[in-house]
Amino acid sequence: MQLEGKKIVVTGGARGMGAATVRSYVKEGAIVASLDVLDDLGEEVVNEVNQAGPGKAIYYHCDLQNRSEIESVFKQVSEALGGLDVLAHVAAVQKSAPALDISDQDYEFLMDINVKGTITINQEAFKLMRKQGYGAIINYGSISGLRKEAGATLYSASKGAVMSWTRSVAAEWGPEGVRVNAVLPAIDTPMYRDARSNLTPEQLEAMEKENQKEIPLGGKYGDPDEDLGPVMVFLASDASKFITGQLLPVDGGQATVR
Repeated sequence: MQLEGKKIVVTGGARGMGAATVRSYVKEGAIVASLDVLDDLGEEVVNEVNQAGPGKAIYYHCDLQNRSEIESVFKQVSEALGGLDVLAHVAAVQKSAPALDISDQDYEFLMDINVKGTITINQEAFKLMRKQGYGAIINYGSISGLRKEAGATLYSASKGAVMSWTRSVAAEWGPEGVRVNAVLPAIDTPMYRDARSNLTPEQLEAMEKENQKEIPLGGKYGDPDEDLGPVMVFLASDASKFITGQLLPVDGGQATVR
C-alpha cells in the first residue's frame, strides 16, 4: 500500500503501459482518474481494477488535442478526487514517415498530442499541485528522442521535446514542491506489437537480433505490469521525493542517459 490515499491522474489508461500503470496504482491503494479516448477499453480497465482493489479508479474521456477538454476534465477530476498528488502522463502517438514526406497533418497529429498535449496536461496538473505545495509529474520520453532514427524523425523530435521540457520544467517548478521526471520505456505493448506485425519476416528477424544485441537484460522488451509498474509506483511514491529532472530508462539496459 505504498500509494494509499494518493490522488493520481493517468493518461492513456485504456491499454498498454497506461493500463498497467492504472492497475499498479490501484493495487497500491491509490485513487486513480484514468483518461483516454478509447472509452470501452478504458471502462473495462477501470471495472477490472475496481473489482480487485484495494484502491479505486474512475474513467474520463479526454482528447489531448483539445485544450478546453483537458481543462474541463481536470476540473472534474479535482472535484471528484479532492485534489491531485501525481500525474502519470503515459499517452502518446507514433507515426513513421520519411523526413521528406512529413506533411502538415503528420506534424499536427504528432506534435499536438506528444508535445502540446504534454505541456497542457502538465500545466493543469501543476495548477492543482502548487496549491498544496507538493506533487509529482511523470512524463514519457523515449530512446527515440536520444538517438538517430531514420524513418521516424518526427516522432524522435517529439520525444526529444518532451524530455527537454521535463528537465527544464523540473527546475522551474521544483521550488514550489512539484517534481517532474520522465520514464524512457522499452515495453511490450499493443503499439509495439502493431509495429512488429507490419514488418516483413526479414525485418522481424533483424529486429530480434538487434534486441538480443542491445538489451542486456533478456534481449527483449519488458512486461508492462512486472517491469514498468513497480517503477511507476516508485516515482509516484514518497520514496522518490528527492528525485526530479531525471530521464529514467526502463528498457533492460538499452539506453544510457548521462
